[in-house]
Amino acid sequence: QVQLVESGGGLVQAGGSLRLSCTASGRTFRVGTVGWFRQAPGKEREFVVAVRWTGWSGTLADYADSVKGRFTMSRDNAGNTVYLQMDSLEPDDTAAYYCASAGSSRWPIRSASAYDVWGQGTQVTVSS
Repeated sequence: QVQLVESGGGLVQAGGSLRLSCTASGRTFRVGTVGWFRQAPGKEREFVVAVRWTGWSGTLADYADSVKGRFTMSRDNAGNTVYLQMDSLEPDDTAAYYCASAGSSRWPIRSASAYDVWGQGTQVTVSS
């Protein structure tokens, strides 16, 4: 059974940084697409970033405009953990953050419905 577990959320002041982690069991991040989504209270789940490691052809990355230049997604060498480095955080970044895995070969994938495995989420709160 594939499971994703996020960690690293917390409370930070505007302008600060946080690094979220997502560790997979039962599946590695060497193939397929991994994405981060977020959901604020009363709002729909929002795409943040997706990365696809293609091995021979390198890495494909797709960032939402709202986080481009501030957030960076990476992966450990073993391919079991991905990270979301969030810099220059803003109060509008406050949300529960979820990582998700998609086995599809489509690219890019911004629709939440295309991801078949989800973590439980980790809360990020940015104070002004």
